[in-house]
Amino acid sequence: MSMATKSQNLLDYNKEELEALTTSLGQPRFRAAQLRGWLYRGVDFEEMTNLPETFRKELKENYVTGRLRIRRRLTSALDGTVKYLLSLGDGNFVESVLMKYKYGYSACVSTQVGCKMGCSFCASTQAGFVRNLTAGEILGQIITMNTDLQIRIGHVVMMGIGEPLDNYENVVRFIRMARDTNGLGISCRNLSLSTCGLAEQIIRLSEEGLPVTLSVSLHSPFNTQRSEMMPVNRKYPLDKLLDACNIYTLNTGRRITYEYALIEGINDSEAHAARLVSLLKGKLCHVNLIPVNRVEGTGYEKASKKNILSFQKILAAGGINVTLRRTLGRDIEAACGQLRRAEDENRRQ
Repeated sequence: MSMATKSQNLLDYNKEELEALTTSLGQPRFRAAQLRGWLYRGVDFEEMTNLPETFRKELKENYVTGRLRIRRRLTSALDGTVKYLLSLGDGNFVESVLMKYKYGYSACVSTQVGCKMGCSFCASTQAGFVRNLTAGEILGQIITMNTDLQIRIGHVVMMGIGEPLDNYENVVRFIRMARDTNGLGISCRNLSLSTCGLAEQIIRLSEEGLPVTLSVSLHSPFNTQRSEMMPVNRKYPLDKLLDACNIYTLNTGRRITYEYALIEGINDSEAHAARLVSLLKGKLCHVNLIPVNRVEGTGYEKASKKNILSFQKILAAGGINVTLRRTLGRDIEAACGQLRRAEDENRRQ
């Protein structure tokens, strides 16, 4: 169960497990549905007014609701994007980002405290890896944001701190719980998982019967360069990664989104674009070009507008479905990892 506190996190329990817990505590089975309803509304035990007082007292003594404490909240003056630094209750923090689109609210959630992957352009990896999040802690990020702003998040992207497929069991459990109609009721089509390219786990995920949108961080079409930028490429080079992505498409029927962060003078040349076309031509995929967020300590800068547009044009001319991601939350550094790192530095001073 939850590692967040000594008390067990009730959001880590699925429907059947919560029913078993409720009956083990001497309550009728229907109390589990009532309790679950309250948990997903993010309320404290005292507010669960249709539960017996003795039951609420027992729960409070031994369990936590799973709602996370908000340590910091930054709201963009440009587009209303909200960035949260959330306390897990054990001295660790994660970040979540809330974005509003025409179709509704979308959340970017973290799956680990820190990251092991070591990508050179990423703030999440700079503070080091601490531990995996439980399914309930991932779920708790969404419930905390829903409750804080009295909204309903309908789209979730696992693209925050951490590599989701490195926390495979907890992430798959979270997906099953998030899509449950008795819980958040978010369909697999509205759940996206972003990975740096753990090929074996991509194949494993394709066999789960959970056809989530898969986003693969590519960032270079050349193995030597990608291995320098993303150490995962040394174990899973481009041919292995693309084979795994083909299997995912065959097993799920879903197209792959390839994320490509454009970095000035590094991976934004016409040669890079042409090579990317040759790798992806004929595949059921989409390329999402990302003007890279500046992260202190990396030395990387966003590609020029001229190079970005040229890159996009070459891909489109080559028959690749391509879009340029709209940058949200620029004034609050909405790229995950930066708030957590700053908090860790402040605590060490």
